[in-house]
Amino acid sequence: MGQIWETIKQFCLESGIAGFFADGGWKNLIMMALACVLLFLAIKKKFEPYLLLPIAFGMLLVNIPKAGAELFKTEVDLEGVTHYSGLLGYLYYGVKWGIYPCLIFLCIGATTDFGPLIANKKTMLLGAAAQIGIFITFIGAIALGKNGLGWTNWGPEVASSIGIIGGADGPTAILVTSKLAPEYLGSIAIVAYSYMALVPVIQPPIIRLLTTKKERMIKMEQTRPVSKREKILFPIIVATVVILIVPSCAPLIGCLMLGNLIKESGVVPKITETLSNSLMYIITIILGVCVGATARAETFLTTDTLFIFALGIIAFSIATACGVLAGKVMCVATRGKVNPMIGAAGVSAVPMAARVVQKEGQKEDPSNFLLMHAMGPNVAGVIGSAVAAGVLLLLFAA
Repeated sequence: MGQIWETIKQFCLESGIAGFFADGGWKNLIMMALACVLLFLAIKKKFEPYLLLPIAFGMLLVNIPKAGAELFKTEVDLEGVTHYSGLLGYLYYGVKWGIYPCLIFLCIGATTDFGPLIANKKTMLLGAAAQIGIFITFIGAIALGKNGLGWTNWGPEVASSIGIIGGADGPTAILVTSKLAPEYLGSIAIVAYSYMALVPVIQPPIIRLLTTKKERMIKMEQTRPVSKREKILFPIIVATVVILIVPSCAPLIGCLMLGNLIKESGVVPKITETLSNSLMYIITIILGVCVGATARAETFLTTDTLFIFALGIIAFSIATACGVLAGKVMCVATRGKVNPMIGAAGVSAVPMAARVVQKEGQKEDPSNFLLMHAMGPNVAGVIGSAVAAGVLLLLFAA
């Protein structure tokens, strides 16, 4: 009888439930509750569900006591190198080595139409202007760090990872953070995708604050048709020129432009279909679960995470404001031919930011159609965020 009770006792002690009563067990409960909140937002509110759903579930799994340690094991060898094992640990190597974000860019390229940008090349400047938010936030994070106010332990590597949130590009934020500050990957990825989902909430007040009713009512001329030859040459030229200038952005820009060339060439429709559908969804779910698995209680529940959330909203707001202000300058330079609102689409949240501009324009004039005009700076923002990421990696990667 005593042996039976001893077996039952041992079983109870080894269960995950017992982990809640151990030191720090309450943190696991908080993280699991937060994961459930994110699942609610993804399923019920449809906030970036394709990535927020797997991220939240990965967070839930890794914070279940006992189970989390089995799914995502970490071990530091004598040379200080971290090794990963367990199901999610092995899959995480694709994040650590920068494979998944680049594959996502390959798939994005196969679904992106650069036609609006080619037809109106000056909107590239609006995409570039929106990236100013990345570098202003970088400076702000540095100011909070160990070389500034000393409120955090952040150096330029962590500041770079936080600043890239302003690019409104999840895969880029994941790639930069995995290279420069992997210990903050969970926090930064969740912040980036949470604010990307809130673009329709964050951007409209900033747009209305910085533009007049007259500016918002400006109608833009229909863009010229873009030839197939132009669409084929564009990814080749952009990849060559941009990578020559910033070689460290080659993985992202190279994959983005290869995916687009595959699409625009029209000679491999089955590959285009695979990239834009099945491969994208497979990589997305693996990437999301692995990123969520890095959001452990001991690293996530810190004051640093609160600072990251605060700087994230600042990054998005500044990026939007810089894009709109650049749009106002372009409006003056073209004598009222450019609606300054399209500058807000310079962030890399495709196509959400462009849809926000379209809705704001139709609120003032239902006959005003700005979607295709806004897609120019929107896709330029994808290129711009990748270039900004390349600059930061060039400066601070080991």
